[in-house]
Amino acid sequence: LGELGTPFLIHQARYSLLDRWVENGLTGNLDDAGAGLIAFSPLAQGILSDKYLDRIPEGSRAARPSAYLTGDMVEPYRPVIRQLNKLAAGRQQSLSQMAVSWLLNKKEVTSVLVGVSSVEQLDDNREALQNIEFTSNELAEIDKILLTLSPDKKVND
Repeated sequence: LGELGTPFLIHQARYSLLDRWVENGLTGNLDDAGAGLIAFSPLAQGILSDKYLDRIPEGSRAARPSAYLTGDMVEPYRPVIRQLNKLAAGRQQSLSQMAVSWLLNKKEVTSVLVGVSSVEQLDDNREALQNIEFTSNELAEIDKILLTLSPDKKVND
């Protein structure tokens, strides 16, 4: 693109605590190019919200037929999101706030696209901006929790 006189400034990629494929080379390439990353699906289709901690609510996205999210897709993540939720509570954040904060803490992430269906969700996600700093212990704990995912659900695949 640069040879055509069109600078490469930004790349939009799916990126979340549960979907870290961009860390396998893309983020380094963006940094080398002086480009940023806009993360979409930061809540992994809602899995990284408190909605699915205990059950699949009637009428929720996972309860409806969908190619993007089904109840069967949520179940393997439930133990992990419960542990992440406890860590978030220790930070005085909701799980979704911590998930968004974690992304905003990444130097290569210039913006996060969050879809909301209510004012309450908007307010909750806006609160993520109040605490985007993480201790090294918190980051290590997040990685430790994510390592408990089954091999077919591992991050960075």
